[in-house]
Amino acid sequence: MREIEVKYLVDDSAALEKALTARGAILSAPVHQDDQAYAQSGWNYGQSKIGVTFLRLRTQQGRHLFTLKKPLDNAMACLEHETEIADREQMHDAIVAMGFHPTVRIVKSRRSARLDEVTVCVDEVEHAGVFVEFERTVAGEVAGIEVQRELDVLARSLGVGLERTTDTYDSLVRAALAPA
Repeated sequence: MREIEVKYLVDDSAALEKALTARGAILSAPVHQDDQAYAQSGWNYGQSKIGVTFLRLRTQQGRHLFTLKKPLDNAMACLEHETEIADREQMHDAIVAMGFHPTVRIVKSRRSARLDEVTVCVDEVEHAGVFVEFERTVAGEVAGIEVQRELDVLARSLGVGLERTTDTYDSLVRAALAPA
């Protein structure tokens, strides 16, 4: 499966929630997510992410998830595999032993909803701000860029102030924490 998404910095969270509610998308209660991102040895920020495998460990509601993402069309159109794991620390050690290195810790509060076949996630990301993601999971050879165009049309149809970004959360948090 591939996860295709578009992401926006949110100007007005209340206006966004009102617009989503008007479309029948009721946001869930907030869920705390604590993510550690990992990159392959030899990859550094500033290099292309296309075709590079990235890993993530997430803790959410007492559960630990291991995720592999490999950007295909761009950084937000990825091959994705995810599974629950029992021990986050042991998985961290295994990831490092496989030649990956920790990059950035991403801590956020996420509220989500469904809008037809689209998952909408409103994220308050520590150090980076409030963002909204529109995501679809697709199979086969569907063009990621075309799905992103469709998701962008949906996002803009809400009529609220959104500023699109092509950066992933790890890049956004890293930039926010960089010395001036």
